[in-house]
Amino acid sequence: MKHFNKIFLLVTALVALSCDSEIEDIAPENDLSAEVIFSTFTTIDAATVGIYDGMQDGGFIGQPEYISDYMSDNVNFVGSFPTLQDIRDFNANATNTSIAGQWFDVFDVIRDANNIIINLPDVDPANVSFISASNSANFETLRTQFIGEAHFSRALANFQGVNMFAQPFQFSNGSNLGMPLVTEFFEGDVEPFRLTRSTVNETHAFIESDLIIAMNSLPETNGIRASSTAARALLSRLYLYREQWNEAATMANNVIGTSGFSLAPDFTFYNNPSSEHIFRVINQPDDPAFGNPFDLYYNPTSNNGRGDLPFSDDLIAAFEAEPGDLRFALSIEAVDASDNAARFTTKYPNGATSESDPNVLRMGEMYLNRAEANFRGGTTIGDTPLNDVNAIRLRAGLAPLTAVTLNDILLERRKELAFEGHRRMDLLRNNLNLKPDNGAISAPGSDKVILPIPTDELNANPNAVQNPGY
Repeated sequence: MKHFNKIFLLVTALVALSCDSEIEDIAPENDLSAEVIFSTFTTIDAATVGIYDGMQDGGFIGQPEYISDYMSDNVNFVGSFPTLQDIRDFNANATNTSIAGQWFDVFDVIRDANNIIINLPDVDPANVSFISASNSANFETLRTQFIGEAHFSRALANFQGVNMFAQPFQFSNGSNLGMPLVTEFFEGDVEPFRLTRSTVNETHAFIESDLIIAMNSLPETNGIRASSTAARALLSRLYLYREQWNEAATMANNVIGTSGFSLAPDFTFYNNPSSEHIFRVINQPDDPAFGNPFDLYYNPTSNNGRGDLPFSDDLIAAFEAEPGDLRFALSIEAVDASDNAARFTTKYPNGATSESDPNVLRMGEMYLNRAEANFRGGTTIGDTPLNDVNAIRLRAGLAPLTAVTLNDILLERRKELAFEGHRRMDLLRNNLNLKPDNGAISAPGSDKVILPIPTDELNANPNAVQNPGY
């Protein structure tokens, strides 16, 4: 894998928010040998926190989400970047640098996670320097936790990758090509990374295994870091995408019943601490490794943004079909990047500083996961689909439904999770066209509804296989 030797800085912006971390003065990891990294508790914790640092890269969380929304019918991309325009127009190629950034950012996080997964289990506590007696006494618990965080992060990375670079499970019951499953830590030899692509089923099984380890290794709450609740939430999404309805409903129900997490009473949870949040990427503008200005694109120029990602007319029509939706009331009218009147979300208000915190997993999705899985599975695990949908509608200021259909559930998913990157996969897995007016080019199963494997990967890895149509 090219870029596996990319330098990553041990994060400073997250340090103040992580447990007992004092790593401001630690050198970049490329300057430290594995022997040094795993010789002190400070550097072990720093290497774990560094995994989250990689998630801040724009190609990992941020760009895939807004690309997913504008490849579908939620968002218009009116920006001037040719690489993003090509994706919008289903005309991208393997040399597209934005796509390459996504691919390699995924594997950067996988590399950092593998460092912990491979090396930390063999560390002898007798050879570790501790900054406090508490860390020394709790090392075995913390070791398990750090390894669990790494497994969660690797699962999330592979899930991000397989959703963007592979057709969904429904395309061929998962027998189509997914991701190369990297389980080594790069230390100079590229051969272990010249892998063939596993199938989607194999990729999903690998993700499931990582999440089960994380689920059994992490506390239910863990501050801004990964938790067992986050692992269950991501498992719920994975099972939903695989049409494992009972498992999807069960995992979502477990999350909903977990102390400390609940559906927020209103929409002030965006970019604020809240029981709504299960896992999100925390961004700060003073972080030297920060590279994810996604909110710059979602904000109009009047809010120091670029004005590239306004509502689509179709999404506006979906909201206006039922007046009084508080989620629509959160939007604002402004001028877009093409100097046209447009409507913008206010989920990400920090256009000037690029420090909005994207939601990766939150409670609103869990209610909708449980509703859909129960509806399609004919079950009522935890609650009925009608009650779950009405819980979401109540918060949005809408009247309760008296009966619910699959279309009702998908519509609530669309409106509740708009601008959070769910729409593309929700359409593809339900055999619906990404952009109905585009015809066959954006239909489920079409070549260009997924991204190409980058040319740099193909050149570096003789075992890599390109997606059809590229």
